[in-house]
Amino acid sequence: MSDNNSSTGKSYLDSAIAQGQSALGSLTGSSGDKTEAAARKDQAAAENEASHSVGKLGPLNVSPSGGVSTDDPNRSEGSWNQTVGSAKESLGGLVGSEALKKEGSQQNAEGKGQEAQGQLSDFGSGVQDRVKGAAGGMVAGITGDREKEEEMRRIHEDAKTKQRSAEADIQKQAEA
Repeated sequence: MSDNNSSTGKSYLDSAIAQGQSALGSLTGSSGDKTEAAARKDQAAAENEASHSVGKLGPLNVSPSGGVSTDDPNRSEGSWNQTVGSAKESLGGLVGSEALKKEGSQQNAEGKGQEAQGQLSDFGSGVQDRVKGAAGGMVAGITGDREKEEEMRRIHEDAKTKQRSAEADIQKQAEA
């Protein structure tokens, strides 16, 4: 659907070709095949990484393919509630107020849930809109409607950006 060089599918194909080329090099003893396979494998890894990268500025997300999306409001509001809740917990501990610590802890927990809800919403709508864009693009390509095909490509790319942004945030939290 996209003609850029950061396709996840293309990176998987290149990686598989590199594996085959490496095996051939091992069988034939060709160091040239092995070297070329290693270079192709590195390129495939870079393509895969690029297809998953998303630049983020506040609630705005941008991908190398030009996709643009905004976060579900629950993601930023949840993050804000976590920050305020943590501050209340710290302040409560500092001044010896158990009520303020408890209130902060509760707000922090609610913020985590709110942020997760926003992430899941973005992930789900991203997947749904990617399917819509891919299917619509295929239909438009078959019917020859280039304008509609471009519109569907844009929907697909924007949705991919939304999905990848949610995936990146979910991954960060899993690693924390």
